Amino acid sequence: MKKNFLITYLFLLSIFTSFAQTESSKEENKDSLKVKHFSIGLKLGFPNLASGSAELTLPILNNHFAPYIDYSKIPLNFESVETTIAYTEFGINYYFNKKANGFFLGIGKGSLSTDVTFTNLLFSSGLQSLIGSGSTELNLDTTNFKLGVKTSGTVFFRFELGYGLGKIPDSLNFIATLNGIPESFTESIPPIPGLTTSGILIGNVGFGFAF
Repeated sequence: MKKNFLITYLFLLSIFTSFAQTESSKEENKDSLKVKHFSIGLKLGFPNLASGSAELTLPILNNHFAPYIDYSKIPLNFESVETTIAYTEFGINYYFNKKANGFFLGIGKGSLSTDVTFTNLLFSSGLQSLIGSGSTELNLDTTNFKLGVKTSGTVFFRFELGYGLGKIPDSLNFIATLNGIPESFTESIPPIPGLTTSGILIGNVGFGFAF
């Protein structure tokens, strides 16, 4: 499944790349075009699922550098598992041209925080077994590296693909309580989109407005 995600996003990247190159060539011939220093929008993908995004192009160093921040908080339920995923990322993009659009490289820090509730835990209580629930947290911090492309204009589209390096645990260890009796559990990490054993796969498409 993750391989299919990667192939799909690489295909989309090639389309966005071609489109961005065409747009950049057109815009370079317009000397009167002003740099749009602030942009807000929406990103759809993983691991953010759907997040708000803001970016500020610094009016120094030829408009190459643009700090950004992304945030999302979305419930995501699986079989016997209920989660709420909060994802925050902040960093800086480096645009290769002086118009704050086209190709860019990004580096940032990502923080993925989840409240996980397992609703089908098997508790051992004397001679019988009971079904109950238990909750724990999963917090991951990553260093993210991305390659992207952003179109020009007041209404823009962007595409990003990258990877977040971080230490990912194999399982979740926690203590749940049923009828006042605590018990230790070890459960597998829920199948969070983009999460691998060595980090987080980053891939998203976005759109918004630039001013």
